[in-house]
Amino acid sequence: ILSKGKGWVRIVIDPLSCTQTVVSCYSRTELASSSPSLSEHPNSKGSFLPLAFFPSLSPSLSLSLVASDIHTETVQAALAKHKEEKMALPMPTKRRSTYVQSPVMNCTPPDSSSGSENESALLRQSSVGADLEALDTPSLLQPPSLQSPDSWINHSVQGSSTSSSASSTLSHGEGKPQPQPSQPQAQPQERECVCVCVTVFVVPPTPHPPGVPVNSRVSTKIQQLLNTLKRPKRPPLSEFFMDDQEEIVEVPQPDPNTPRPEGRPIIPVKGEPLGVVSNWPPALQAALVRWGATQGKSPALTALDITGKPLYTLTYGKLWSRSVKLAYTLLNKLGPKNEQVLKPGDRVALVYPNSDPGMFLVAFYGCLLAEVIPVPIEVPLSRKDAGSSQVGFLLGSCSVSLALTSEICLKGLPKMPTGEILQFKGWPRLKWVVTDSKYLTKPGKDWQPHIPTANTDPAYIEYKASKEGTVMGVAVSKVAMLTHCQALTQACNYCEGETLVNVLDFKKDMGLWHGVLTSVMNRIHTISVPYAVMKACPLSWVQRVHIHKARVALVKCRDLHWAMMAHREQRDTSLESLHMLIVADGANPWSVSSCDAFLNVFQIHGLKPEVICPCATSPEAMTVAIRRPGMPGTPLPARAILSMGGLSHGVIRVNAEDKNSALTVQDVGHVMPGALMCIVKPEGPPQLCKTDEIGEIVVNSRAGGNMYYGLPGVTKNTFEVIPVNTLGAPIGEIPFVRSGLLGFVGPGSLIFVVGKNEGLLMVSGRRHNADDLVATALAVEPVKTVYRGRIAVFSVAVFYDERIVVVAEQRPDASEEDSFQWMSRVLQAIDSIHQVGLYSLALVPANTLPKTHLGGIHIFETKQNFLDGNLHPCNILMCPHTCVTNLPKPRQKQPGTVVGVGPASIMVGNLVAGKRIAQAAGRDLGMIEDQDLFLSEALQWRAQTDPDHCLYVLLNAKGLVVSTATCVQLHKRAEKIAAALTEKGSVNTGNNVVLLYPPGIDLIASFYGCLYAGCVPVTVRPPHPQNLAATLPTVRMIIDVSKAACILTTQNLMRILRSKEAAATVNIKTWPTIIDTDDLPRRRPPMIYKPPTAEMIAYLDFSVSTTGMLTGVKISHAAVSALCRSIKLQCELYSSRQIAICLDPYCGLGFVLWCLASVYSGHQSILIPPLELESCLPLWLSTLSQYRIRDTFCSYSVMELCTKGIGTQTEILKARGLNLSCVRSCVVIAEERPRLALTMSFSKLFKDLGLSPRAVSTAFGSRVNLAICMQGTTGPDTSTVYVDMKSLRHDRVRLVERGAPQSLPLMESGKILPGVRVIIVNPETRGPLGDSHLGEIWINSPHSASGYYAIYGEESLQADHFNTKLSFGDPTTLWARTGYLGFVKRTELLDAAGDRHDALFVVGSLDETLELRGLRYHPIDIETSVSRAHRSIAESAVFTWTNLLVVVAELSGSEQDALDLVPLVTNVVLEEHHLIVGVVVIVDPGVIPINSRGEKQRMHLRDSFLADQLDPIYVAYNM
Repeated sequence: ILSKGKGWVRIVIDPLSCTQTVVSCYSRTELASSSPSLSEHPNSKGSFLPLAFFPSLSPSLSLSLVASDIHTETVQAALAKHKEEKMALPMPTKRRSTYVQSPVMNCTPPDSSSGSENESALLRQSSVGADLEALDTPSLLQPPSLQSPDSWINHSVQGSSTSSSASSTLSHGEGKPQPQPSQPQAQPQERECVCVCVTVFVVPPTPHPPGVPVNSRVSTKIQQLLNTLKRPKRPPLSEFFMDDQEEIVEVPQPDPNTPRPEGRPIIPVKGEPLGVVSNWPPALQAALVRWGATQGKSPALTALDITGKPLYTLTYGKLWSRSVKLAYTLLNKLGPKNEQVLKPGDRVALVYPNSDPGMFLVAFYGCLLAEVIPVPIEVPLSRKDAGSSQVGFLLGSCSVSLALTSEICLKGLPKMPTGEILQFKGWPRLKWVVTDSKYLTKPGKDWQPHIPTANTDPAYIEYKASKEGTVMGVAVSKVAMLTHCQALTQACNYCEGETLVNVLDFKKDMGLWHGVLTSVMNRIHTISVPYAVMKACPLSWVQRVHIHKARVALVKCRDLHWAMMAHREQRDTSLESLHMLIVADGANPWSVSSCDAFLNVFQIHGLKPEVICPCATSPEAMTVAIRRPGMPGTPLPARAILSMGGLSHGVIRVNAEDKNSALTVQDVGHVMPGALMCIVKPEGPPQLCKTDEIGEIVVNSRAGGNMYYGLPGVTKNTFEVIPVNTLGAPIGEIPFVRSGLLGFVGPGSLIFVVGKNEGLLMVSGRRHNADDLVATALAVEPVKTVYRGRIAVFSVAVFYDERIVVVAEQRPDASEEDSFQWMSRVLQAIDSIHQVGLYSLALVPANTLPKTHLGGIHIFETKQNFLDGNLHPCNILMCPHTCVTNLPKPRQKQPGTVVGVGPASIMVGNLVAGKRIAQAAGRDLGMIEDQDLFLSEALQWRAQTDPDHCLYVLLNAKGLVVSTATCVQLHKRAEKIAAALTEKGSVNTGNNVVLLYPPGIDLIASFYGCLYAGCVPVTVRPPHPQNLAATLPTVRMIIDVSKAACILTTQNLMRILRSKEAAATVNIKTWPTIIDTDDLPRRRPPMIYKPPTAEMIAYLDFSVSTTGMLTGVKISHAAVSALCRSIKLQCELYSSRQIAICLDPYCGLGFVLWCLASVYSGHQSILIPPLELESCLPLWLSTLSQYRIRDTFCSYSVMELCTKGIGTQTEILKARGLNLSCVRSCVVIAEERPRLALTMSFSKLFKDLGLSPRAVSTAFGSRVNLAICMQGTTGPDTSTVYVDMKSLRHDRVRLVERGAPQSLPLMESGKILPGVRVIIVNPETRGPLGDSHLGEIWINSPHSASGYYAIYGEESLQADHFNTKLSFGDPTTLWARTGYLGFVKRTELLDAAGDRHDALFVVGSLDETLELRGLRYHPIDIETSVSRAHRSIAESAVFTWTNLLVVVAELSGSEQDALDLVPLVTNVVLEEHHLIVGVVVIVDPGVIPINSRGEKQRMHLRDSFLADQLDPIYVAYNM
């Protein structure tokens, strides 16, 4: 490289090496005479191949001239460019405890941790089973005593719709931060509870303007992330557009600047003819016979021990005699009574360690003599070996049932307790045969092995691992084996009796072809240097060359490098005897640096430049090309300096001087003797390439593989390829074999290889070589951070393209900051030099990547671990924003145009635009009788007419009855409470009274006491005694917002409200009057209040929506009576009936069923507080069985508890006599889309206990109307449809078949209740929609709420939500807007009246939907995908922040799995929803807040995240 200083600096980098060395520096003047020149070489009929070649060089100067890889200097230049942009990348946040790798981590800067240690310890202790009622309340700002309710309401109106917490207020740029309380805030203790943020009516959320300062570390990092995402990106490639049915790929417009091949079609290149030598044997075995008989004492093989000293020498005589003994034993002595077990042509596995070449040699030739086919494989070490099952596939496809091994190796194999060899994963059952001499039988004098002339029968099978990890067997015929030996002998000029030093694996590839086959044909003495010796003594092979005066050495680049590192130890070695130094991986583009550096060091030891012979090989084509040893003094071959940009498009271009990205490749010599070679396109039909085009090398030769054994289908595409011309016509009839090597033919018919098909990464139509990317990563000062030889690069298919992943092993002493810096620099370097974005970069702890048998990285297993979430990285960086350029185009909503049906649509009767109007109605409610008008009167009437009828039974955790209430008992208790209210509470008619009770009969009595006194009851969940700091402010908030005049509660709770602990959280001096109702005197009120009109408010219903909003609605007496009558008719509830309720009784339909329905209908309610289930999971189900309950109501939380907690114990429960066959309807009460997966799994799990699959259904209610649908007892079964998710994002409904891709199952939300009318309306135009169209659900019903309870009159909001009209069609009817999206579909089923049934399907809350890329997403759909991504994800929640999608996942496994989830979550959301995740947050189980109905509080979670209160295990910012 021409440096910016005063000279040339030569830096040698070898991807397999462990260090980086500056080899030599030369001044410019020294090099002026030999600067690079351009030359064009005429090739094939006048076409020109433009290449930059260095001229022939004298040996002394040749080293310094070649820029052999993308050097450190190039990389530094690229990084400097990035540095100028001053782009601060957000560093991931990691909890300190997650990975304690070294003391360095104790010094983590404050920015990377969250919270103090005390705080996190406290959070950890109290996270299990804690009350998540109010993590985020005004108490975080200052004690509520200092803030009036008016100020809270102001906050909520001005700022966030979701929270009045510090984080929310600040994050919306409103208000100033208040001093926070000094005590650490404990995390709540009970997952099932309400999380409250104040606002008392719905306010649409205001988006956070970019750049608003946010007082939180998390938000600072998100701002950094947003800044990095603002950078100009690479232009999108093939963009997608939206079609009505689905997305289809737009044909990409060709880039005019893309380099294209311009040469003429290539002409096949011929090798020199294969000479016929008179003494060449007719078969390889014949050569062994000859040398065994005539040169018996001549050495065939010397094996070394672990120290590098000779262990034994096998002579040709011994090799022959032992091979014959083995052949005889195999054919005659294996079965009982000498029955023949093996017959010629059978396959036999050879299992020998690398340290025992002698035993392998005998076994291999023994098999050849016995005419059985040897299949050499690696020694299995354990059941968990990387690629073990793939080796099993090879053995299975070759029908191997017998394995030969040595006694020592057999003893070392893993065994079962019985002493038998372990059955390896995926392997067929094998019989193991020991081939040590003492176990072999000497044949009689009359027995001789049969040695036929070489024919086309298979001689041996060599294993080969494909890119996908499959291990296949390449069968080599006897004639191909012999021809290959002859071709190698001619090309390498082997002479009889010379010495060869072999460092390679002798079981396959070059090590087998030279060291086992060709060496025996030529009576060569092979010295085998095992891998273990090389690790102990890297110079051992050089010493062997010196000692034995070896003429040939067979090595890889890593052996050159190791020898170079250790050469100072040995000064008197001489390599003068070497005639050929064969570099087996010389085809690797980066080998040139190792060859140069080795020559530079060992030239003074007699190494001649012309003896270095790189070669190109593949298991299928065997030796493709090899550089012939040159004559002393002849000029060295030229080298090509290629543009990497051109290479990525498969075109050969000279690299311009100003470019950073250049690749220098050396030739691998000429085609083998007797072979014909051409270059074809690697993808599609084998069309001939042009002269300046990179393609796959294909070879026609007798000396190549014949087939993949046992796999005829794959064989045809590889071994029987006939190249075609541009018109698609075959160029001849002779078949070629695909070599899997990518390259081109240079001047003088020299072959250049630039990579392998296996290492080819095709990204967006461009080719990248994995080795090139490794070299770039290595150039980024990796010494401090990662191990040089432990970097894996592969691609994974995500969202219609390949994405590049880099995985490296991190040094134990590398700090978090160093690692992050290195990773971000690698990203930038690869982006600049290769013009490709990395998808993911992961660092794993040292020695954890799966290894191949010789210690390399097993790429396929590493890739599989990455995809399965088993990689366990300690650092990870995801960059989907950079490399995913093929996302669908964002949807542009046209301003002023109407989606769906608008006022201009034609209405004819009940048709809109040719479709039936999407409306449905429950049956008629009938006349409401007089005594049903007021619930208080209904109770009095029941107390008089049926005083001893038991209305309520309350159970405890043991299933025992704690208390009961008959009609008269309830009436009398209500009277006592009414008297107390008027006397002690001094309340006036119409005052609001808060009821603060645990679930039970006291709550019900207090409710009716309030009605008797003329007060308006407000039920509030009591604070959690162990977690007052988090839950009491919520209670305070509702009391203040509702302007309650009095609190009714128990003695126990009264003590808590006035305790010191409470005083630390709220101002206890300002509580309204508190009345304890435990021991009231027997008093009757002077009169029982009767409201003057039924439109007066009966009670206030406060509840937290899933968007984290606290809303209070007013329910009138008329609505209460209509609702109770509607439920009575739907569920057929009468005095003789019994129902079981396992719900929270504080709001919505749960409160109605718990407190109101029994008094109205007279049925008996068995009450089971959901909290009791935590100490006794089967309580609810055993109650159903014990009381023979027909109808039961529960929440999703209860169903999930039973499914997860006792779903596996059905056999035990059945044995205890639990029987659910009595249950006719089990209704889940919810305000959300039915959770089909949960209800189905519940039905399946408890089917064995007699539960009917038809029994489980859901109800649906909303804030404006507490009960819209409920399954009931009559009418058709619940129906399920499958809709297309892509259409839903466009606010359309397209029904698809079950199992269709991107299909989403939706269950009907129960039958519409009597008296309820439903219509589906376009939320923007407010016009009715047609059948099966998605729109907002509007309700007309006598039991709708009267309006929001607000301190300030928000009349417009009130009118909009409760009394709104259609824009056309029926302009007189008043409707209530539910805020939920859904559709109505007319089904084929018939209802009770015999009409076709209209089913209502709820899709999701309008407030909760995420608007991303112009499309509407429902969080539950993304969360379902995320939860499926990995077995360790217990729960997940998503929300958006400044257009970034944030995914929070709860980790149920060990913290070691935390970082595995990041790529999986990113992948699944990209694949299934076409969205890029901005931030992935991994947290502990129980962190995602859930309300009493089992619904996630996503906005609350968002505020906690932005305020840095989650104590996450890991936060990844995807770049």
